[in-house]
Amino acid sequence: MVFQHLFKRRGIQVAVLLLCLFLSACTSSTTPPTTSNNSTPSGGSPVQAKPPTIRVPAFSSGEQIAPTVKVLASVDPTVIVQFPLFPASIKSLFPDASALVTVIQGNPQTNDFDTVIVDVQKMPPNQKFTVFFTELSARPFGHAEYVGDLITREDGSGESIFHLIAFVAFAADARQSTVTSQDQSGSASGIQLEHVGLWFDGIAAARQVLHDPGLAGTPFDGGGGVLHAGPQALTDGQTLPVI
Repeated sequence: MVFQHLFKRRGIQVAVLLLCLFLSACTSSTTPPTTSNNSTPSGGSPVQAKPPTIRVPAFSSGEQIAPTVKVLASVDPTVIVQFPLFPASIKSLFPDASALVTVIQGNPQTNDFDTVIVDVQKMPPNQKFTVFFTELSARPFGHAEYVGDLITREDGSGESIFHLIAFVAFAADARQSTVTSQDQSGSASGIQLEHVGLWFDGIAAARQVLHDPGLAGTPFDGGGGVLHAGPQALTDGQTLPVI
């Protein structure tokens, strides 16, 4: 009888012991390890990451820049500028149309191109436009360079991102090697293309949107005939350079 009592007591103790071990194992498996965001070198002191220095760089040292151009704060050696575009031929029908152009120059020692972002709002909907760099912001525009296309959505918004030379874009005629002009760094070769505009890429679409069947065509799109493009839709509207 005494033996049976001791056996039952010993069985309860064993069961309790096993239950404690089980609970301890469960607790250990669900406890996340402790981590630290700071690395500790052999010297024993944690290393704190140093935040980059933000500055507003000088955009130009060789010429005046249009007052609409805003230089944004950035990390050296990046340069970021922004400027607006205003309605041209579409002003009477789309007076609130606008665009914000952002030009980003990364590290000039490693990048051969800039990034140009064109973001438009309240434009003619479902239309294709061409983006050009030009010598002048208004007629006769002078020398020009095709950049790319932008297509608006149903609400008149749209955006395009281009990778190309922007801050030092120029046109050159090798038959006149002595032609020079001023850019942000000083005297440079060729004719600087320091303005940005958007054109209707097709004259038929422009005539329909602007309700003007007699509207003349322009050369601001490649192919499809010499004057198959439409008029300028947006302009930077500046005499001084924006890029």
